[in-house]
Amino acid sequence: MSSVVECKDKTYSQRLISLAFIVLLHIHNLEAVWPLPQSIITSVEAFGLNPRDFNFQYAKDSSAQPGCSVLDEAFKRYFTLIFPDYTSGPNNEVVSSYNWERPFSLVISVDQADCESHPNADSSESYNLSISAGQAALKAGTVWGALRGLETFSQLVYEDNFGALFVNKTEIKDFPRFQFRGLLLDTSRHYLPVQAILKTLDAMAYNKLNVFHWHIVDDPSFPYQSRIFPGLSSKGAFHATTHIYTQSDVRRVVSHARLLGIRVLPEFDTPGHTQSWGKGQPGLLTPCFKGAVPSGTFGPVNPVLTSSYQFMASLFKEVSSVFPDSFVHLGGDEVDFSCWKSNPDVRAFMKTMGFGSDYSKLESYYMENIVNITLALNKTSIVWQDVFDYREARSSLSVVEVWKAGCYLCEVCRVTKAGLKVILASPWYLDQPGPTHDWARYYTVWPLAFKGTEQQKQLVIGGEVCMWGEYVDATNLSPRLWPRASAAAERLWSDAKQTSSVEQAFPRLKDFRCKLLRRGIQAEPLYVGHCRHEYQGV
Repeated sequence: MSSVVECKDKTYSQRLISLAFIVLLHIHNLEAVWPLPQSIITSVEAFGLNPRDFNFQYAKDSSAQPGCSVLDEAFKRYFTLIFPDYTSGPNNEVVSSYNWERPFSLVISVDQADCESHPNADSSESYNLSISAGQAALKAGTVWGALRGLETFSQLVYEDNFGALFVNKTEIKDFPRFQFRGLLLDTSRHYLPVQAILKTLDAMAYNKLNVFHWHIVDDPSFPYQSRIFPGLSSKGAFHATTHIYTQSDVRRVVSHARLLGIRVLPEFDTPGHTQSWGKGQPGLLTPCFKGAVPSGTFGPVNPVLTSSYQFMASLFKEVSSVFPDSFVHLGGDEVDFSCWKSNPDVRAFMKTMGFGSDYSKLESYYMENIVNITLALNKTSIVWQDVFDYREARSSLSVVEVWKAGCYLCEVCRVTKAGLKVILASPWYLDQPGPTHDWARYYTVWPLAFKGTEQQKQLVIGGEVCMWGEYVDATNLSPRLWPRASAAAERLWSDAKQTSSVEQAFPRLKDFRCKLLRRGIQAEPLYVGHCRHEYQGV
């Protein structure tokens, strides 16, 4: 009798568990992927995952095979993200309690084996993901698309109340809406330790952001340690040894970003925002005058000296070898003309060039020379919108970043009408403190909502979140960025019509914020509530 009862109890238990699975699946948000894929079809059919019986595989027809650095490293990284509690120790209760009999394989197929290259402006990030019993098939044109698919798969995995892990039958076709999805960090106003930058890159990958805009130097400090001009950092950094980025540091950031499918876009902003430069490079900045006498202060880069351009050519030659991306940001914003106006040599140059008293022409002259220097190095330049606004001849410009408040879409319309590409930053300045629930203002941004032709709208290549450093250092960087930057990330990746509702987005963002905490990212709460796995100071 006891054996029969035991058998019945076991069968009954299995039915209860199956029923619990179905209930759980209805409760679980099956589309809890951030940013939302272009097309996702899910089912209530669930498959258990056991770390001891889970593996990543290369498909036989995949161009990428074992030894592909990008994917080999990604497999290690995502195994830990999918099974955060797993250890190989013999006393691991979580693993031993759920020893599912059926193994599960995530099989990757990639068309192009660009395993040792860097992502670029034209890299495809599209992928298809099909999850069925015992297997998930991830197909992508490039390893960069495969990385995005791995991130999506990791977010589809969920945990029941007993710690068991599941993934549902799912079909996804996905690709980014915009090619450029950036995040700017300012490391001049406050120095950010390399580890803080690397952790931000990790969070960017979780959000499918793909460009790290490194505003590495500015007025307050020059932390970049140049090989050929070491005085720039030794005299211009906050501290010559502790608050610098060595060549090794830069390589580490670029390498870490590459493995995450993230481009590193350096910005060396001139002719303004260069006070720190002058400390280590005498003669570079314009001497300011008070009447006929030098005041002892200095203004922007001196645009009338040949030596200024020789210096810039040498510096950007080094920068182009250190940062492999084909783009470089040249700045060009907020140039104060008062010092130039006070300098007799500059005034004489203005007269010789026929610029009259229009110092915006002098800035245009300077920027034209800098753009040509970078063109000779096979780099595509990005400039802030000020350069576009001041220039009549814009033939050498390629990409303009719109940052000013007001009618920023009016500016987008003007720039694209001139046939230039646009990166939109104006609505995504996150450095100013504010309640986390203002994430909706960064979500309800419509980059293409201007009156223009289809050709103009195709010139809007994307946008970026900007985290300026006046009030931000490593202590508050992550909470101020996330999850508000996640709102911009979905806007730049996902279909606009499918993601037009703040109310529908909220539960997914709330769920995603908990995922970020689980992964050690200090993301601020959206409202009253809790996460099953609260931040543990990882």
